[in-house]
Amino acid sequence: MKPIYIGQNKMIKKQIIIVPIEKLENRYTYFWYDHVPKILDEAIKARNLDIDITIINGDDVPPTTTPGAFLDFGATNIYKSSQTMIIAELFRQGKIKSGDKFLYTDAWNPGIIQVKYMADLYNVDLEFHSMWHANSLDPQDFLGRLIGDKPWIRHAEKSMFHCFDKNWFATNFSANLCNPFKYASPIEYGNTKTKIGITGWPMEYLEDILGPYKNATKKNQIVFPHRLAPEKQLNIFEDLAQEMPEYDWVVCQKTNLTKHEYHTILSESKLCFSASLQETYGISMLESLMVNCYALMPKRLSYAEIFANQQELLYPSEWTSSWNNYLIYKSNLIDTIKKIMDTDQNEILKITNKFQTETFPKCGHADNLINALLQ
Repeated sequence: MKPIYIGQNKMIKKQIIIVPIEKLENRYTYFWYDHVPKILDEAIKARNLDIDITIINGDDVPPTTTPGAFLDFGATNIYKSSQTMIIAELFRQGKIKSGDKFLYTDAWNPGIIQVKYMADLYNVDLEFHSMWHANSLDPQDFLGRLIGDKPWIRHAEKSMFHCFDKNWFATNFSANLCNPFKYASPIEYGNTKTKIGITGWPMEYLEDILGPYKNATKKNQIVFPHRLAPEKQLNIFEDLAQEMPEYDWVVCQKTNLTKHEYHTILSESKLCFSASLQETYGISMLESLMVNCYALMPKRLSYAEIFANQQELLYPSEWTSSWNNYLIYKSNLIDTIKKIMDTDQNEILKITNKFQTETFPKCGHADNLINALLQ
């Protein structure tokens, strides 16, 4: 594979080098591959800057995921390793120069250590940015569950964190959860704060992609949008389905849906339900609200931060903080769901419209990240 160049000036004065996560159609990062360069290019032209964009596209990998995870544990390393090989060749050819900036759209990329190694030894002054989705400090993430606090991973994450000049997170909750120095001394922890930035994720494309679905006719349907992993608590959704058979209950990940089929189900549903114990962003809730489907979430995780100005979308965290708590508060949750399902759609539209006009521009636009890259 060869890098992809965007721009007119091939005698590049400055470039932003994007190292994307692999394109998996059932993940929102599939759209990031084209969307992130697009919004960067638009911002560069709007500001009349002399900056080119280079995309480091890794070797093609099978579009599969390891069960319960959002990527293939082997394929992702093939992709990331091939990206690092391309970057190494660009260093050898002198095509990476002082003043260039890197953006890794998935910070958990061990290749950054090799790239930092080359930058320092070639004496090239670069600026590195990354986007953190999760790491082993999240006990509900597959890294936290399957690897935990083994010394190799904790030290690796600290090294990756230090390789980046700016570590970007979608929410303060995510940043506090995933800071690899959270258990370090107060001085060491404090010294890392300047390396952290909070920004909306680059989801602007949702407005165009989901626009055609907004006027779908609603069914008495409730949807579970998450992957089938323990931290998503599918058992709660399935128990609610038994308690309320008057509604159709759809578990999206139990069938191999295309994006169009998935968006159609969301748009035809009255309610999208979450009992998640792990969420550093919450893309499925955003997608639901963008197609005028009510999103009901626990008041915890990133949900509580992103939807702080829309408390009607949040139910008390303790209702689903565990299976035992769910049994205690089941009747409260049932009453809440029935009330939403009986609400006139015009009233629902007021709630979803508020999200689309007030909340989404903050959480779904990557303004802070873009501004930092173009400084």
